[in-house]
Amino acid sequence: MEASTGLFAATHDNNDLVVIQGHDEPRPAKNLDGQQCEICGDTVGLTVEGDLFVACEECGFPVCRPCYEYERREGTQLCPQCHTRYKRIKGSPRVEGDEDEDDVDDIEHEFKMLEEKEELRQRKKTTGYYDDHNANSPSFAKVNGELPVSTYHEKSDEKERVDDWKLNQGNLWPETDASVDPEKAIKDESRQPLSRKVAIPSGRLSPYRMMVAARLVILLLFFQYRIFHPVPDAIGLWFTSLVCEIWLAFSWLLDQIPKWFPINRETYIDRLSIRFEPEGKPNMLSPIDIFVTTVDPMKEPPLVTANTVLSILALDYPADKISCYVSDDGASMLTFEALQETAEFARKWVPFCRKYSAEPRAPEKYFSEKIDYIKDKLQPTYVKERRTMKREYEEFKVRINALVAKSMRVPPEGWTMKDETPWPGNNTNDHPSMIQVLLARGGDHRPDQLPCLVYISREKRPAFQHHNKAGAINALLRVSAVLSNAPFVLNLDCNHYVNNSKVMREAMCFFMDIQLGNGIGFVQFPLRFDSLDRNDRYANKNTVLFDINLRCLDGIQGPVYVGSACIFRRKAIYGFEPPKVTKPPRIVQVHSKQDENEEEDAGITEEDKQLLKSEMNFENKFGKSSPFANPSSTEEEGGIDASSGQAALLKEAIHVMSCKYEDRTLWGHEVGMSYGSVAADTLTSFKLHSRGWKSVYCMPERAAFRGTAPINLTDRLNQVLRWAVGSLEILFSRHCPLWYHFKEGKLKLLQRIAYINSTVYPFSSIPLLIYCLIPAVCLLTDKFITPSVGTFASLVFISLFITIFASAILELRWSGVSLEEWWRNQQFWVIGSVSAHIFAVVHCLTKALPLARSNINFTTVSKAPDEGQFNQLYTIKWTALLIPPTTIIIINLIGIVAGFTDAVNSGEHSWGALIGKLFFSFWVIVHLYPFLKGLMGRQNRTPTLIVIWSVLLASIFSLVWVRIDPFVLKTKGPDAKQCGISC
Repeated sequence: MEASTGLFAATHDNNDLVVIQGHDEPRPAKNLDGQQCEICGDTVGLTVEGDLFVACEECGFPVCRPCYEYERREGTQLCPQCHTRYKRIKGSPRVEGDEDEDDVDDIEHEFKMLEEKEELRQRKKTTGYYDDHNANSPSFAKVNGELPVSTYHEKSDEKERVDDWKLNQGNLWPETDASVDPEKAIKDESRQPLSRKVAIPSGRLSPYRMMVAARLVILLLFFQYRIFHPVPDAIGLWFTSLVCEIWLAFSWLLDQIPKWFPINRETYIDRLSIRFEPEGKPNMLSPIDIFVTTVDPMKEPPLVTANTVLSILALDYPADKISCYVSDDGASMLTFEALQETAEFARKWVPFCRKYSAEPRAPEKYFSEKIDYIKDKLQPTYVKERRTMKREYEEFKVRINALVAKSMRVPPEGWTMKDETPWPGNNTNDHPSMIQVLLARGGDHRPDQLPCLVYISREKRPAFQHHNKAGAINALLRVSAVLSNAPFVLNLDCNHYVNNSKVMREAMCFFMDIQLGNGIGFVQFPLRFDSLDRNDRYANKNTVLFDINLRCLDGIQGPVYVGSACIFRRKAIYGFEPPKVTKPPRIVQVHSKQDENEEEDAGITEEDKQLLKSEMNFENKFGKSSPFANPSSTEEEGGIDASSGQAALLKEAIHVMSCKYEDRTLWGHEVGMSYGSVAADTLTSFKLHSRGWKSVYCMPERAAFRGTAPINLTDRLNQVLRWAVGSLEILFSRHCPLWYHFKEGKLKLLQRIAYINSTVYPFSSIPLLIYCLIPAVCLLTDKFITPSVGTFASLVFISLFITIFASAILELRWSGVSLEEWWRNQQFWVIGSVSAHIFAVVHCLTKALPLARSNINFTTVSKAPDEGQFNQLYTIKWTALLIPPTTIIIINLIGIVAGFTDAVNSGEHSWGALIGKLFFSFWVIVHLYPFLKGLMGRQNRTPTLIVIWSVLLASIFSLVWVRIDPFVLKTKGPDAKQCGISC
């Protein structure tokens, strides 16, 4: 019987066979006599009573105990044939959902199973086999409630490996020589999926969904009351507040809809190794190119970049399959010389990390972690070598710091290299392309081999647009296509080091999965940050984004690209569409044995390859370059022509980095990172999803990447301003998510709603700004936005507040985000909205007007680690972004004073109305408290200009308000007919 024709299963109603994973040729049905497991092919085995082991009592589908327990523990817990939930059989461990089954109760026997398991392991270590009796005499033992067919007395290493695997899977008794292939169990494990989705427990997710639905119903009742109960003596104030509330509710709904299907994911790195790293055979893991981008060595210190590069070179991945490219967009000689020093230090650091499996593999972070030599029972050799390596790293830091000190004194004639040659990048805005291979890839596979490290700086000319980071990454894509052409690329900012050395293997569990990997365009990892203040005053961790929003998008079509820590499929970022997969009819997702040749050919069919070649003219799409003229360079396998010499490759790399190369090509439009928006990361992922690609959000137990974030208030607001401007640029471009690629239907509706929300959210700043001023207006005018409330209105208001807080708490419950992190996010949402988002909206609206010349120059945010005790946290830098929130705080404080004064003068009857107004005013101040605390600084060092402008604006606003009072109806004078006065 051939093993390469597919997998069959019987239907539930009858014995008709349906192809589950079919191929072109039909495959005869397997023997369903009940003696052989239909998933792994092993013998089913017997129960204690001597009967055949039956996993499913409904249909009797033959499954052995290890597969039965694996499906209950890590699968769907359903029978593959009839979809009935597996009941717990005597001797099997309990899983979630078994508590309702009271008819099976053998807790003592269940605990005894663990003791027997450990006993068998000890026997194996001491005697080499499991039975202490004579090998020639048959012996039977009851283990886990199942009677084995025969004992096992083979002592070969291969047999022992299989037995170890069986023990780990729950099968405590080995099989006979006649029934087991020595490598069958390991092969079966390699055929299992490399990753799987893990649903959020319904006990946590269902209450959250119910509360969101209840909140939506109460919102409708709230607006029904607000619309039909205006305030006659303050109609303007009522109408303005109602419009703001409707928009904010709509914004909440847009944000909430994509959060309906959050998921988790698990990866199985051991299965990846078994499948693609077989012993005695060539390593079949896919190569990967890693891009590190840097611009200004003053704001992005060379030591930070060096740590990032060292963590990449020390990855737990085959060295000959990693190529690291560092793009220096500032053409700095300091960065170049620092990378030369890094390459030399890597020859010592990388072998040390491999020898002792160091984590993390960024030396600065590694040596900063304290270890207890006695408690951790460290080997003396490790302690000695660690101290030696730490001295080496300290010397390396001294050399880097000496280069930084040297760079502070720029010679009048410009920098010169060691051979007295002028540095080509002395003019950072006008210089040629530069490239140097700092660590070359060797032809042999030595244990001490290092990955390839390449320094590049693309050509810069004043007459050309260079598109900042997006242009740098596109240049890296072209250079890497010439030198290595790996099928996958990782993008990292220079301040984000690798914190988990197995991160590449985590990603490959998705990309190299035979069934699901071909449609995945990129894998996004969360970013974690060091050097933040303990309270995370300005929500730099972005926990709500990384732990809630992106996990929810992963349940739809995938997370968005956040600008770093993302691994792309080169074919996807080249503008190609995902392969079309015709799904065969299937009953259940059964992972069974497949032929290795089938796995290799399952990726791209011959028809798809021809389609890629004839889809469009490669020269018009990719430009005039010999690697791109060859269609094979864009195929999944990647690789370069082995006959090409290094000189020719470097010459071609210089050519593809030139400024003119992208002219009359689709680079930046349909190929590579997208131009046209400051938020090029969001636009790029939006285009990939619109073409039909999926993305995956991978959250390993150990954080994959860590880095630094700006803790200074001004830098943080500038960062938020850049994101908001980029989002609005997408909204007002031809790539607007409202209609872009709508007819193709490849972008799922919920995913489109998520992208719409990500582009319109800055407009929420307008109603939020108005709503932050309304409490002060109410206090200054002695009016309110609602009339006197009755019992029904009070219940609606109270219910609305309860559902708001309850939905937030339940969201934190399923996501694992702490209450403090959520509250910091809410505070900075208000701070960013009334400052950066307002400026972004004004900038984009004025830019859209004819003859308008509105422009914002975004500079690189400082990524240097904060020296001292958070000195940057208390540093105030002048920016106009600080004026609006400062003005709001002062106006509300004036309103509170005016409200108290008016209540004291008016008597006791006015204190009840004052409480409601004060509540809203304090709500504003509490949300702006981190801003106020940062503005005052450690020693109350607030720039005088900010105080003057804020007080001036608040005073003018208050005085004009008292005179005009626009939201209150003007009272008419006395009736002349009644008073008799002739006016």
